[in-house]
Amino acid sequence: MVDLRKLVIQFHNMNSFRVVMGSNDKNLKVLNSLFNIKIFTKGEDIFVSTNNKETISLLEKIFETLILIANNNIIISERDIIYIASLAKNKDKEEIVDIYVNRLLITKTHAGKPIYAKTINQANYIKAINNNDLVFSIGPAGTGKTYVAVVNALSKLREGDIKKIILTRPAVEAGENLGFLPGDLKEKVDPYLRPLYDALYEVLGKKQIEDLIEKGVIEIAPLAYMRGRTLENAYVILDEAQNTTYNQMKLFLTRLGFNSKMVVTGDITQIDLPKKIESGLVNAIRLFDGVAGIKIIRFERIDVIRHPLVQKVLEKYEEYES
Repeated sequence: MVDLRKLVIQFHNMNSFRVVMGSNDKNLKVLNSLFNIKIFTKGEDIFVSTNNKETISLLEKIFETLILIANNNIIISERDIIYIASLAKNKDKEEIVDIYVNRLLITKTHAGKPIYAKTINQANYIKAINNNDLVFSIGPAGTGKTYVAVVNALSKLREGDIKKIILTRPAVEAGENLGFLPGDLKEKVDPYLRPLYDALYEVLGKKQIEDLIEKGVIEIAPLAYMRGRTLENAYVILDEAQNTTYNQMKLFLTRLGFNSKMVVTGDITQIDLPKKIESGLVNAIRLFDGVAGIKIIRFERIDVIRHPLVQKVLEKYEEYES
């Protein structure tokens, strides 16, 4: 039987304790799931069901970091717990606290709620887009590649930096082809672009987004509609780019016009093209790595801010595939 060990940490006040624990101890439950041990409180003391010194030391570091963040009047979510626990393995407490105290504001929702970069790579992603006209972002699902790009595009539209937002995806999903799906073009395309709509609605609200789409300020279309166009004063996002072919990627990238930005997102581990066809995204990353004016942001599993089980699922798949 494993003895219970008391963590050597000290809360400054009850408010700090409540923020760190979360409503109904939900933050504590996330740590339980991440470490697969029992972590519970008695008063303001925290106990763990392990004698592993490394685990105990890491948990103490995590809680000390969370206390410092809470003392800056920052609400800590379950997502934050997952990310901070991952960072604590390799970063100092002060570095982690700085990420939260000096958060990068992207924009605000239509309800006035601020939207911040949630990870170091998301902050680097925003800086890359602001400083370059062409940015590639690759990495697993759940890292915010598409969401951050869409939100940043809306921010620049609000500020008048661009006049148009164009969102596009290749119409290839799990081996399907649009031509075999029922309905008109809009009915065929909408399911593929649903994640893009969701991000748009959150920032400006459904009514304003639909008005902007009707006016042509925001355009959502399949990649094939980019042929023959030069896109100026626009913010163009190509999502799910791992499913483009070489020719499609070349077609897209050569549409870049003056005073425009292009953001290309994709997960090169989730390619749905036939096996003999090379992904246009894979080819582009190889071609343009290190080219001035083009930035490649590589998101990693640590940036996946989803349910703890998603990280475990990804980890197991990576082990299996390697």
